[in-house]
Amino acid sequence: MSATATAPDAEATGRRVEEILDRLAGAGDTEAGVAAEELVRALMDFYGAGLARMLRLLDDDQQRVLLGDELVVGLLVLHDLHPENVTTRIGRALDSVRAQHPVEMGGFDADSGELHLRSGSAAGCGCPSTANAAQQAIEDALSCFAPEVTSVRLEAAGSGQEPTLLQISRRPPTAATAP
Repeated sequence: MSATATAPDAEATGRRVEEILDRLAGAGDTEAGVAAEELVRALMDFYGAGLARMLRLLDDDQQRVLLGDELVVGLLVLHDLHPENVTTRIGRALDSVRAQHPVEMGGFDADSGELHLRSGSAAGCGCPSTANAAQQAIEDALSCFAPEVTSVRLEAAGSGQEPTLLQISRRPPTAATAP
């Protein structure tokens, strides 16, 4: 692959492999489907072992350089070899979208895979399409860096605070102001 060619997208490639395996399973030849799945597992094991060995041979600075590449990050996560924990990787994903969509992490439930986020600003028009664009950008970034996140709950800025109730009414006349 030349330096100018774009790298394959890890998420799209994963979907493509699943689609091919589903086609093979649906073709009626269960033996071919089982063999295809076994082939994919054997290749994953082989590539995973090679990636693990390469990581052991690199020093910390070299690993840091690799972690700046989305394709490499996707491969490391896919093979459960990423040297950073899930919270750090979630932070990396959020950092990659914060310029356009400022968000803060509220918490991550590892058991359910749900990530709670708070919008960092009330910027934008507040319309659903703006919120949907932010949600999609965040989910796309997370799919590469932290596939353990299976759902994202994005709370709008200020949505956790209730407005102060201000009632303005005429007071009934008091003895001091009555005619």
